[in-house]
Amino acid sequence: MILVLKQGTPKPAVESLCDWLTSAYGVQTSPIFGSSMTIVGLVGDTSNIPIETLELQDTVERVMKVQEPYKRANRKFHPDNTLIQIGDVTVGTDQVCVIAGPCSVESEEQVAGIAALVKSAGAVMLRGGAFKPRSSPYAFQGLKAEGLMYMKKARQVTGLPVVSEITNPSQLELFLEFVDVIQVGTRNMQNFELLKELGRIRRPILLKRGFANTIDELLMSAEYIMNGGNSEVILCERGIRTFETSTRNTLDISAIPVLKSRTHLPVFVDPSHAAGYAVYVEPLSRAAIAAGADGLIIEVHNDPPRALSDGQQSLTPEAFAALMNGLRPIAAAIGRTI
Repeated sequence: MILVLKQGTPKPAVESLCDWLTSAYGVQTSPIFGSSMTIVGLVGDTSNIPIETLELQDTVERVMKVQEPYKRANRKFHPDNTLIQIGDVTVGTDQVCVIAGPCSVESEEQVAGIAALVKSAGAVMLRGGAFKPRSSPYAFQGLKAEGLMYMKKARQVTGLPVVSEITNPSQLELFLEFVDVIQVGTRNMQNFELLKELGRIRRPILLKRGFANTIDELLMSAEYIMNGGNSEVILCERGIRTFETSTRNTLDISAIPVLKSRTHLPVFVDPSHAAGYAVYVEPLSRAAIAAGADGLIIEVHNDPPRALSDGQQSLTPEAFAALMNGLRPIAAAIGRTI
């Protein structure tokens, strides 16, 4: 349930209303002070709250029922776009933010070299996997803590915030020390115990859609994080599993405008995992920006044929620089920058 307050309602009156709702009905209240209106979101069992009682309050303009099960991630709950500050970068503005780097951190020299090159091409964050959840138990599983340390060193040299994937709640202490944006991969999108732990910290979370999950299920996973108090969630469409075998996954471009209409959270796209082949990354990136994505996450490797993971879908630094140059006119055409 959402209460739209009358224009000009002072903050003490909003706080008084929230205190009354909590004490009288046991619901959680989340006041949102927007640019044009103030709303109060009610989370919990609102079935016993008479709407007419709320409408009689001096400060209440109207009462809105929210039918969707996700409340905190709902745009009705928070009409303005959420902005997330990560170092010098603000996610959710007119700037399309590009995250780039290797699928797996392989050595200190490798990640440092790639970090410098992607930054010079326009990337604003560095991605790299240290803990790698792989389909095969025989595949490279990552350098773990050593890999995170190499990422941190690359950040110290380049200034790029670090994005890396967590696979287990036991890794959280390490990630809080070394990582600026904690990524939840597709296989862990519904690892609810992990999501609850991430809700208790204050660190941006990049939440990838599961390859067999609906948009509503993605939003409910975001709700797990936000319900714990962490509102800094970035959603990421990375392709879903369909009958088509020409690409690794099928990139759901329609998910971008659907998510932008349903939620206030930033929406990123991972064209590398969606395509599975480097040759398709550029056209999918263009489509994602044209559809309204707030950012991209792209795999870049200095020597893709010899990469320890996902070399087939990784761009060379030179191809990444060319990609960035090709994306800037697309962004400009819809009033954005990159």
